[in-house]
Amino acid sequence: MSWPKILGAVAGGALLLTVGILLGHFAIPKEGAGEGAPSWVKTVGRDLDESLLQNFMDQVASEKIRENLKALASRPHMATTEGDKELVKLLLSRWQDPQTGLDSTSEDVYSVFLSFPDPQRPNSVAVGVWGTGTQLFSTRRSEKNVTVDQAHADVVQPYAAYAPPGNPRGRLVYANQGKYSDYQELVNMGIDLNGTVAITRYGGAGRADKAVNGAEFGVVGVVVYTDPRDINDGHASEEQTYPNSWYMPPSGVERGAYSEHFGDLLTPYYPAKEFTYRMNESEVQGIPPIPTQPIGFEDARTLICNLSGPVAPDTWQGALGCSYHVGPGFRGGGQFPNTSDVQVNVYNQRVIKDSSNVMGLIRGSEEPDRYVLYGNHRDSWVHGAIDPSSGTAVMLEITRVLGKMLKEGKWRPRRSIIFGSWGAEEFGLIGSTEYTEEFYSTLRERSVAYINVDISVFANATLRAQGTPPAQSVVFAAAKQVQSPASASGSVYDTWRNHFNRVSPTYGVIPNLGALGAGSDYAPFLHYLGITSMDIAYTYDRNKTSARIYPAYHTAFDTFDYADRFIDPGFTSHQAVARTAGNVLLRLADSLVLPLNVSDYGEKLEELYGAAAQGDFLANLSANELSLGPLKAAIDRFKLAAADFNQRLAKLKEEASPSPLQIRMVNDQIMLLERAFLNPLAFPSKYYYSHVVWASKSSAQATFPGLADAYTSALKTGDWDQVQKHLTIVVQAVESAASTLEAVA
Repeated sequence: MSWPKILGAVAGGALLLTVGILLGHFAIPKEGAGEGAPSWVKTVGRDLDESLLQNFMDQVASEKIRENLKALASRPHMATTEGDKELVKLLLSRWQDPQTGLDSTSEDVYSVFLSFPDPQRPNSVAVGVWGTGTQLFSTRRSEKNVTVDQAHADVVQPYAAYAPPGNPRGRLVYANQGKYSDYQELVNMGIDLNGTVAITRYGGAGRADKAVNGAEFGVVGVVVYTDPRDINDGHASEEQTYPNSWYMPPSGVERGAYSEHFGDLLTPYYPAKEFTYRMNESEVQGIPPIPTQPIGFEDARTLICNLSGPVAPDTWQGALGCSYHVGPGFRGGGQFPNTSDVQVNVYNQRVIKDSSNVMGLIRGSEEPDRYVLYGNHRDSWVHGAIDPSSGTAVMLEITRVLGKMLKEGKWRPRRSIIFGSWGAEEFGLIGSTEYTEEFYSTLRERSVAYINVDISVFANATLRAQGTPPAQSVVFAAAKQVQSPASASGSVYDTWRNHFNRVSPTYGVIPNLGALGAGSDYAPFLHYLGITSMDIAYTYDRNKTSARIYPAYHTAFDTFDYADRFIDPGFTSHQAVARTAGNVLLRLADSLVLPLNVSDYGEKLEELYGAAAQGDFLANLSANELSLGPLKAAIDRFKLAAADFNQRLAKLKEEASPSPLQIRMVNDQIMLLERAFLNPLAFPSKYYYSHVVWASKSSAQATFPGLADAYTSALKTGDWDQVQKHLTIVVQAVESAASTLEAVA
């Protein structure tokens, strides 16, 4: 069945439900709701079954998740490759299984703009005295094979997706993390960057930004590497790295999409179908304007440790075993003559290819037109055992258990559950974004929440959850019911609070629910559609490692062996994530009243307001006759409306047989709260960003993103009108959120 038919069937069921509720509420005598009453009269008011919830968690098996991961990571599965197509078939097969399958499935195909290296002409970074045609050095074309399961013919060579082809050469400079300020610092040192090649390390700035920023200063090519200081806690030798530990080996190269925007780059705001208008490739913004290539840190050591010029600042130093200089060019007496230049050789090809989302549906019984969404991307850069297969392995186990309960007739959710295996996420969240574009209106009108489990286990120390404030209560409730893998007596909640906590004015010391940026498939659901979203994973102990992310990230070393030996031996953390995420899913799908606490938004609004209402920020606003009074009044109104809403909700829950229409009304208010913070005109230069609270920002000011950026810009340009504009945008959004919760007159 195609996805539009699935949505049509759900909508049809919703219409019947509404008619039934109205008939039941107004036409059926109360004393008639006995033996002869329709079955829905007895079930429409049902609430979450705690025993069923526990039964679900008991059935989640770590060994099943391990089996899933072994199958998923058995070969590379980059988007649109044969490995990816095999996984599409695997998911369809699992979700169509007669004993454990879902109600319906579909494969939705989009024709999307991707970028691949030329297999016949490998990319490289070379050093030579090009006037004489002499090449002195060239970087590795592939990572070193250190385990059996790492080797496969489909392992893609390291490359920077969307970087343009070319062979620029010039003197090498070290530009730290490739931030705009880093290039400016080199200029301040008196270095002429025109015609140079910059080598930068990952972190600090987005992948594409390293090249976009460099090009503004005249840089003609960019080389990117992962410094062992940032990923390996300083460990750089083969003896200290995988397969002897979890650290990245010297030949490891982090692949990635070098794009500032998410979604298909040629069809922003439209689903990438055959009929869709596509902009010209030359119009695409936010991708490298100059050739760019990632390399391993063993090759980076050869380049950086031979540079001439001033010593790099202390904060720029890494762990390659030498003092970093910034160049330009190589020092005399080193490995290369000081007349040597670096050449960046890139042969990438940009193409349009078909990529699939695999969708699965469990139809709701009482509210089929309300959707709880659960998603994870499927594609990887290589074998992708951790990213993303750890999340897919968890999703398959959740659907196995729920599918079994469904097929055995033991359960059907109150609301519909939609599962999504997104395609081409690694190229910029493409599958999930195209889905939100195609079903924009339906999803905005009917979606309760979106749960994302991408990398389910970064490491095995503690839970790490991110989300918007209403999600806090349901994640806390679930985490309290799941036993911690590290403790026979403690819960996942306890371990989480011990590792990541904050002091709440309302609740005291609680786990810290992190903020959502745009790092995974929750981004279009939150920023574009305004759907309450969350991302759930297990992660490492920050007291034991300072790694930027798990060290094998996006490399050929992210294999089943790596996950099995170093990330989660025994798969107990995978199991804990499956139980926690599944618990959240069932609470959202089965609770009579949505378990999302609207009052928790008040704390975040106060926090963002407080950052602006002090120090230089407030003084500069006052000096330019700008007042935060209207914003404070709007937040006070919101908090009052939220408190009153919760009081009305508590009274409704106390009723023996609350009106189904009243339940539907308050649930709609809860569901639509997040939408109230959207303003599609607030950030015209940022694709998809319309959430006034969570949009991206470039400013370090810890207040509302649009206000923060406008304020920082005004300090330089004197344009305080933009600050006034963004104050207006925030006030309007908070007022709208308050009115969403206020009682209907």
